[in-house]
Amino acid sequence: MSQIIGYAPGVFDLFHVGHLNLLKQARAQCDYLVAGVLTDEAACHEGFPPAIPLHERIEVVSSMSCVDEAIVDHTPETLDAWQQVGFHRLFKSADRRGTPRSERWESDFGTLGVEVIHLPNTPHAPSANLHRLIRQL
Repeated sequence: MSQIIGYAPGVFDLFHVGHLNLLKQARAQCDYLVAGVLTDEAACHEGFPPAIPLHERIEVVSSMSCVDEAIVDHTPETLDAWQQVGFHRLFKSADRRGTPRSERWESDFGTLGVEVIHLPNTPHAPSANLHRLIRQL
């Protein structure tokens, strides 16, 4: 039987319990989990410039026992990461479900045989809230 490779991309800035929960849930649904940590440039497409430098975000994510490998993800276009990693399951947070981007993932990855799995969010820990709080200080 072949190994199921999962891919969980994210900025992983201001690492919090929501990130941890997502990675643990993803790892429970694959044999090998690769976490893609977006570069600062790619992360800006996600809404906020990262507060934590990329090399530190990679170090934090790669130290998690539920992550088998952490890579630098240079683009928010997940198909590029699929070409690099060859994953079978793409893990995203549930708040992405139903967005135009999510629908594109479903379409693009469906033709490749990749399953897109939306994992439940941790309600009290979204990164956007943390960024807003920091900016108010």
